[in-house]
Amino acid sequence: MAVLGVSHVAVGVADMDRALAFYRDLVGLQVDLDIEEAGFGRNRDQRRRAVYLRSPDEAGPHRSFIVLDQQLTREPFGTPPRLFQLGTHHFSFWVDDLEARLQRIVDAGFSVIVPPSVADAAAYGEEKGSGKYLTAIVRDADGNPVQFDQKL
Repeated sequence: MAVLGVSHVAVGVADMDRALAFYRDLVGLQVDLDIEEAGFGRNRDQRRRAVYLRSPDEAGPHRSFIVLDQQLTREPFGTPPRLFQLGTHHFSFWVDDLEARLQRIVDAGFSVIVPPSVADAAAYGEEKGSGKYLTAIVRDADGNPVQFDQKL
C-alpha cells in the first residue's frame, strides 16, 4: 500500500466570485467543474456551490485539486486559520514566478503575511545545503493563509 499524493484541499469560502478572483485569476488555477450540489452530509437539505480547480500544468491520474466550497443554505461561520495554530493552518503552491505573482496579488489588494524570503532545502525535506527556495505567504479573499514556493 502506498500514498500516491495529496488528493485535494477543500476551502470554505463566503463569496465564490471573490474567491475565484483570487484562486483562478491571480493564482492561476483552472476551473474543471463549477456545480451546485445538494443532499450531502447529515443534512440532506444542505446545498453548496463547489468549484474544482487544478493546475493547468499538472498531469497524471493522481493530480491534486482544490475545492472551493460556498454553502448556499446557511451563512458562513468560523474564522480563518492563523499560521501555526493546531490543525491545518495553511497550504502551498509550487510556482515558477513567485515575485511577479506576489506583485499581482498585492496589486489586487490582498495582504502579505510573510514577505518573500529564502529558505534552505532542508525546510522542504531535502538535504541541508542542497538548494534554496523562495517562499511567501498571503491571505486569500476570506483571510486564509496561502503560501507560494519557488525552487531557485
